[in-house]
Amino acid sequence: MRKIILAAAVATAALGLSACGSNTETETEEAVDSMAADADAAADDAGEAIEGAAVETTEEVKAAAAEAADDAVKTTEEVGDDALSVVDQAEEAGAE
Repeated sequence: MRKIILAAAVATAALGLSACGSNTETETEEAVDSMAADADAAADDAGEAIEGAAVETTEEVKAAAAEAADDAVKTTEEVGDDALSVVDQAEEAGAE
């Protein structure tokens, strides 16, 4: 964001000075082109950083979901075992 604002300020100043001669106009165009290239490169870098963070977050979410699923299966098995234990104790006590 700062680069874009700086580029706009420099471009404005450069255009104001361009009235001084034709050589200045060429230099102004080169400066503006250079700033545009810098802004594009910065945008590309930011896009790559965002994509990398999204991929990493997705992998973390998948791992957490897999772990939660494993815990849920264990919990279900434990509940089933506890229920069987209660049934066995009731049968031993003579209940039907």
